[in-house]
Amino acid sequence: MKYDPIIRGFPHILHGSDYNPEQWLGTKEIWLEDMRMAGLAHINSLSVGIFSWAALEPREGCYDFSWLDEIMDLLDKNGIKAVLATPSGARPAWLSQKYPEVLRVGADRRRILYGERHNHCPTSPVYRAKTAAINEKLAERYGSHPALGVWHLSNEYGGECHCELCREAFRAWLRTRYESLDDLNEAWWTAFWSHTFTDWSQIEPPSPLGDNSIHGLALDWKRFVTEQTADFMAAEMEPLRRLTPDIPCTTNMMGLYDGLNYYRLSEKLDIAAWDNYPAWRGDDSDIELGSQVSFVHNMNRCLKDGRPFMMMESSPSATNWQEVGKLRRPGQLALQGIQAVAHGSDTVQYFQFRKSRGSAEKFHGAVVDHVGTEGTRVFREAAQTGAILGKLDSVVGTVVEPDTAIIYDVENRWAIDMSQGFLKQKGYVQTLTEHYAPFWRAGVSVDVIDSTKPLGSYKLVVAPMLYMLRPGMAEKIEAFVRGGGTFVATYMTGYVDEHDLCFQGGFPGALKNVLGIRCEEMDSLYPEERRRVSWNGEVYTARDLCEIVHLHGASAEGEYLEDFYSGTPAVTVNRFGAGEAYFIAARLDDKFNNDFFGMLMDKLGLKRALGGRLPEGCTACSRTDGEESFVFIMNFSQEEKTVRVEESARSLLTEEDIRGDVTLAPRGFDVLRIKRSVE
Repeated sequence: MKYDPIIRGFPHILHGSDYNPEQWLGTKEIWLEDMRMAGLAHINSLSVGIFSWAALEPREGCYDFSWLDEIMDLLDKNGIKAVLATPSGARPAWLSQKYPEVLRVGADRRRILYGERHNHCPTSPVYRAKTAAINEKLAERYGSHPALGVWHLSNEYGGECHCELCREAFRAWLRTRYESLDDLNEAWWTAFWSHTFTDWSQIEPPSPLGDNSIHGLALDWKRFVTEQTADFMAAEMEPLRRLTPDIPCTTNMMGLYDGLNYYRLSEKLDIAAWDNYPAWRGDDSDIELGSQVSFVHNMNRCLKDGRPFMMMESSPSATNWQEVGKLRRPGQLALQGIQAVAHGSDTVQYFQFRKSRGSAEKFHGAVVDHVGTEGTRVFREAAQTGAILGKLDSVVGTVVEPDTAIIYDVENRWAIDMSQGFLKQKGYVQTLTEHYAPFWRAGVSVDVIDSTKPLGSYKLVVAPMLYMLRPGMAEKIEAFVRGGGTFVATYMTGYVDEHDLCFQGGFPGALKNVLGIRCEEMDSLYPEERRRVSWNGEVYTARDLCEIVHLHGASAEGEYLEDFYSGTPAVTVNRFGAGEAYFIAARLDDKFNNDFFGMLMDKLGLKRALGGRLPEGCTACSRTDGEESFVFIMNFSQEEKTVRVEESARSLLTEEDIRGDVTLAPRGFDVLRIKRSVE
């Protein structure tokens, strides 16, 4: 399968940056220099207009598009496509002054002052009207412009507003969801601490001034924030969809940011996009970080069911807001870009093209530094990356075809994080990435999906800490295993329903039959404590959480070796229908994860990008058009590595035929074209 390019008629990997020409209105000669240097850097796309409202509408109803007209024409003249943004991420001062209702109210019920960005009220009719008006002007003016390629909605949607408009919208949303207060009180278990509501007007969102103890309320507030953000985003898109139906819409999301459910938000988008800012250190810790970043790339690929996504932002050098503004080591910029493409991105984009002279981001990495010339290391590396991406046209639109999935459920994360028990820090995201790492090391592609997605296309589904079972999830897992799939669950699974109400009759709730176990207690360990566990003739180390389980149809494959639960099951398997369901009762070490999932990879014959074992610090990913595979081999270590290629291949980078050993420099990579065998 192969998708059309992100920009119709432009079958290239998009290589670009955020670009802010409105900051240089007084020195327009810089614009011409920027175009020259963009050409030298092989940049074929620039994101413009992101925070341009004050320049586009300096006074209410008085629009000035003259400068943007010049920029759009310059982009077209230089063969550069525009990722044109709507400006709602930062409103002008006049708008806040005249219409204070557009200013967000915090959980402490105080309205913010004008400033910063990403802080509007999503419910305000005024803000929605003003946003729609300027978006309509943009669509009318540039909808047929040859430079226009993609609509970029706002910027990094996030946060929440507690103004009276939003609080009343929340109550209306609850009335639709629950129909009656009796239903709501039952779902939220409000008899606890005498919190029963007798009128809808009594309900307030969670606040440090009020209630944070009703977890059902807190969960529904988070769901509402996502729905209200999605609704605002849809209102932003309305004039764009109506006037430019052939131009795709996206917005830049923020990785594993937990303020919004991105799976839900992305349903309204044409393309998923995210901003990638890993804190590379330039040492071997980059191996683990490389695995973690790959996990997030995979999640973004799955937001639109496997369609190529956009890496909308990444830093070409130091990131100014991180605790340590570490420079990218030589080769890191290119590896970071190739990593994104390997996992399904059809873009490599940076923040920013030219460094600002003032304000908060003047020391953030950029393609063009304050020196203003192409004679810098970072510029040369960006240009080299662009040249490499220019060789990958055949990869555009191709897909990743995993037979393995890991379930990352954002609502489950919310429920785990607010639960009071076991440990203060439950480590849900860390557990997900620890379970993903063995597949990354082996070059096995993995989809990262939420619990609403179908499971039928996979051989293996791994669901660490699936604490919340949303409606239909248990039935879907049962059908998957009964049909021949392999399912892996862990401690803290099947505790609560979608309202955060504990299942009666024991854990793991409705998964008891498919897993063949009953969980009785959870032992939480102090940070320094460890417990030994045996499995497959080896001894492993458990930390943090040890669940005590009883067999109800499953077989014990591993057991605890100490404490009062010594001899009880620690790893179980249940044959269910034509498939198998495994349960891992403790948080076990990396050695166990590598051995256990390695066993499943071999047993199930999971697809590897390359045959054979990859050296430490290296990974491989594969994209395909159905006839050929494009295999990306990458070295995240600080040492030269040798990767064995058994198949006949051709390097897209060197145009050499390859079979046998491929030597990768530190932070080195190659992209191989391999003809797929007929199955």
